[in-house]
Amino acid sequence: MGRKKIQIARIMDERNRQVTFTKRKFGLMKKAYELSVLCDCEIALIIFNSTNKLFQYASTDMDKVLLKYTEYNEPHESRTNSDIVEVSPTHLDTQAHKDWLQVKSSVG
Repeated sequence: MGRKKIQIARIMDERNRQVTFTKRKFGLMKKAYELSVLCDCEIALIIFNSTNKLFQYASTDMDKVLLKYTEYNEPHESRTNSDIVEVSPTHLDTQAHKDWLQVKSSVG
């Protein structure tokens, strides 16, 4: 049984928003850990909540990773929220996605 798809929008209820933040923060840190172990990469994750409380995760030393980041001068991949939102609708219009939906509906 699959999970219910949620609308990505700000959660208006303060308590629900805090609960969601806590759960998703833990999930994000777990994914960062898994990525660092599985792919042998360095990860630095910095989160400020709505009250500007800092949360961080680093697969190694945070200061070393941030220094490496500030000294990096080569072209690199960089994304923001608007990049993700712009990519999603076009992805949904691809033939591969339509084929996947058709297979999914015929199986389930």
